[in-house]
Amino acid sequence: MKFVKQLLAAAACAVLPLAAAAQAAFPSRPVTIIVPNAPGGAIDILARLLERNLSGTWKQPVIVQYKPGAGTVLGTDFVAKAPADGHTIGLVITGHMINPSLRKAMPYDTLKDLAGVSLLASSPVVITASSKLPAGNLKDLIALAKNGKLSYASPGSGSSMHLGAELLKTTAGIDILHTPYKGAGGAYPDVIAGRVDLLVDPLFSSLPHIKSGGLKPIAIMSPKRSPIAPEIPTVAETLPGFSVESVFGAVVPAATPRDVVHKISADMNKALQTPEVKQRMADIGLTPMGNTPEQFDAFIRAEIPKWARVVKASGATAD
Repeated sequence: MKFVKQLLAAAACAVLPLAAAAQAAFPSRPVTIIVPNAPGGAIDILARLLERNLSGTWKQPVIVQYKPGAGTVLGTDFVAKAPADGHTIGLVITGHMINPSLRKAMPYDTLKDLAGVSLLASSPVVITASSKLPAGNLKDLIALAKNGKLSYASPGSGSSMHLGAELLKTTAGIDILHTPYKGAGGAYPDVIAGRVDLLVDPLFSSLPHIKSGGLKPIAIMSPKRSPIAPEIPTVAETLPGFSVESVFGAVVPAATPRDVVHKISADMNKALQTPEVKQRMADIGLTPMGNTPEQFDAFIRAEIPKWARVVKASGATAD
């Protein structure tokens, strides 16, 4: 009996280094980054930057795949149901935290089926107005909204820009009519012409129209002023505590080994700090973030009920 126990102990000791070696081998094959949107836009550029950087770090091909549909749900569902080994990583945006309350039938549980890797980047959202609107700042806009009917455009019903504006309405105690568009492209000429009073869209997209004088900036929804347009005040300067940003992060299937999750997080965060990546992100109006898997999970848990309150108060539905 003693001899058998010694054999079992020896076998266990032999297996431990093999298990450690297996874990240390990540990645052992090509890694896929799932973009839950169509090609183009900030999230696509971010994915391509990570693709180039991480393929060098990991000495394995990193492949970007696009799986758009259902407001990012289709692509994220693919990640949730992928093998939990770290070789399939999903990029997510603010809609990741909005979808659980916006969509009645979700094919995955955002908190139970996915694990956060890192909050990768943020992008300011700006409120702009037609030059014809007699309001040059948020205080004037609130007063105007309380004394008359105003309208605002967004890139679509259920988008983070739509719900950010709805949060502003609730916070300020005002009512402004929502005019949803299928993307912001068609909204710009309508707001510039004064057919719609306001537009809520990412700062980077709005900035050329602000600089040309086609639109006038009212306020940035981020808690701090943007370094690319520091002259534009924040909503929080008028309504303390207000904060809405477009965010970008990474997730993996929930059962992914924690050491693999931490490795992916650390390598992604390192990539965000390289001069090439930082410069390109600045060019498209993204601010590098980077945090731990635990911090990103906590962020997601806090954001879901925040957006659920906005969805309920606004009666918003998905396109």
